[in-house]
Amino acid sequence: MIRSASSTVAALRQLTRAAPAARAAAAAPAARRSIVSLVRHTAPLQPRQQIRAVPVVTTLAARRTLFIQTESTPSADSLKFKPGVPVLGAEARSTVEFTSTRDALAGGSPLAAALLRIDGIMGVLFSAEAVTITKDQDTPWPLVKPDIFAALTDHFANAAAGIAVVDPALASKPPADTEILATDSEVVAMIKELLDTRIRPTIQDDGGDIEYCGFDEASGTVQLKLKGACRTCDSSVVTLKNGIENMLMYFVPEVQKVEQVLDEHERVANEEFDKLEKVIAAQSMELDSNLGQVAVKPNVQAS
Repeated sequence: MIRSASSTVAALRQLTRAAPAARAAAAAPAARRSIVSLVRHTAPLQPRQQIRAVPVVTTLAARRTLFIQTESTPSADSLKFKPGVPVLGAEARSTVEFTSTRDALAGGSPLAAALLRIDGIMGVLFSAEAVTITKDQDTPWPLVKPDIFAALTDHFANAAAGIAVVDPALASKPPADTEILATDSEVVAMIKELLDTRIRPTIQDDGGDIEYCGFDEASGTVQLKLKGACRTCDSSVVTLKNGIENMLMYFVPEVQKVEQVLDEHERVANEEFDKLEKVIAAQSMELDSNLGQVAVKPNVQAS
């Protein structure tokens, strides 16, 4: 009995050890059948498609390499922004100015439109290497500079996308105002040549420009329009009289004086400003008169 019990225990132990192997052996054919069935019913693998590499402009890297410098102008309300990359390019033969968002969009300049949408910005002048921006007198530069830098950085950092600063036709053509025509007299031709070769480069260095509007032979008056930084410069009258007028009168004796031509909105603004000055002067005189009457009025002492 003892041997039989011990042998039974040993047999049970052997069955226990052999059970996992037996179960695995029994399951192997079923697993193989499942794998074979899965392979038969699975669609064949397609060859891997090749992905074409597309060059991508890393705007972040472009932003890091773009360094915008600012340069003062004779006008406190105008600044030159130099992005360190060509603006209109060396092939540009003239400057391009925009004073409204509508003109900027019509001239194919999304950059000028973005700048003119900033509160307080009145004008944008593009030259070969710089952008001259003019603001109103009530807006401080620290308030608008961050928006200006953001607009300039967004545009020039994505310059590789082919977005032009302005319509290339505007920058490539020579200034039409100083183009010497066959119908021009000798005096007018000399005036245009002086403006184009002597005076205009100096004005553009200060972030401005000039536009020839005409010459009255009867009075000897040259009519000019100032642009850019010269438009709002406090010394614009000095520039016209002591600079441009003296040079034209020296080289062209027929010239007697130079007058500034204003745009319609500038003329209206000046008229309203003159009216406001007159009102303030009248109120000041009335206040001084009232104060004088109070000062000379005798003191009434209570009895």
